[in-house]
Amino acid sequence: MDANKFNQPNGDIEISQPPADTVTELAFSPKANLLAASSWDNEVRIWEIQNNGTSMGKAAYSHEAPALCCVWSRDGTKVASGGADKAGRMIDIGTGQSVQVAQHDAPISCIKFVEAENASPILATAGWDKVLKYWDLRQPSPIGTVNLPERAYAMDCNNPMLVVATAERKIVIFDMNNPTTPFETAESPLKWQTRTVSCFPNKEGYAVGSIEGRVGIQYVDIKDKDKCFSFKCHRENKGLESLVHSINTICHHPGFGTFATASNDASFAIWDKDARRKISSHTKLGGPIVSAAFNGDGSLFAYALGYDWSKGYKGNTSDIKNTIMLHAVSEQDVKPTPK
Repeated sequence: MDANKFNQPNGDIEISQPPADTVTELAFSPKANLLAASSWDNEVRIWEIQNNGTSMGKAAYSHEAPALCCVWSRDGTKVASGGADKAGRMIDIGTGQSVQVAQHDAPISCIKFVEAENASPILATAGWDKVLKYWDLRQPSPIGTVNLPERAYAMDCNNPMLVVATAERKIVIFDMNNPTTPFETAESPLKWQTRTVSCFPNKEGYAVGSIEGRVGIQYVDIKDKDKCFSFKCHRENKGLESLVHSINTICHHPGFGTFATASNDASFAIWDKDARRKISSHTKLGGPIVSAAFNGDGSLFAYALGYDWSKGYKGNTSDIKNTIMLHAVSEQDVKPTPK
């Protein structure tokens, strides 16, 4: 993506025909500059992003209630989503046909493709019914079901590791070589409700974010446990008061392994966990950032603006716009500190 083509304020470009309501999750295709977004208006939309930063709608389909999550298949041919209608749905980008592929007893809040490279597609869904299900898309019934300790709030997979974060600060880790038996069940290192989780690209661990403006860096192997740490971010000092903002999303850069955090303080920042430092930050972006994602080669960063209801209905003012912005990523923004 050519950073020089982005000449709007903050260097960012608004996507064409954004959702009518707040986005719940953004996801880029791993194979092309195709961006999917699920939103509270029941819709899942897909855009094609051009090299000059312009975008055009490519496909869309609906849930019968708010769409809460979305994900691309590894081969970039399909988008799957979960919704408050308790259904998992999927669209084939080539044909434009959408079908139901999963069912829960409560809203599906998390969805990921979990198969290894070049294997048959396996979809994992987790929901507020405290259940994790695995689906072979060639079969109508789940091929595996796991009871979770609480409602699922966030989930990520980098095969063979699947991490599910639930209510009551529980984190359940699965090894996809034995997908129906938890590898480890732990308590979040953070004190308050979990909002997001993201697996390291090198598969050694994961980052977890909470509503208290804090991120936890967690390693899975017992020999690396002394490398775990937590840090504060997205906080403002105003006189004697400290304003604490929720970490709404964490996403890792696919090339460098650094990661972005985005928050309802209208900013995102890029971090180097190994050097334990912030590399770059972008602020005053127009409203709470509710979701974000890097594209497949890490040259583009999409972030969704919208009201996150953290201040109740009184905070939902007309100056908060529901939209998606595209940010051209420069290497100096995301490259880790030389060792």
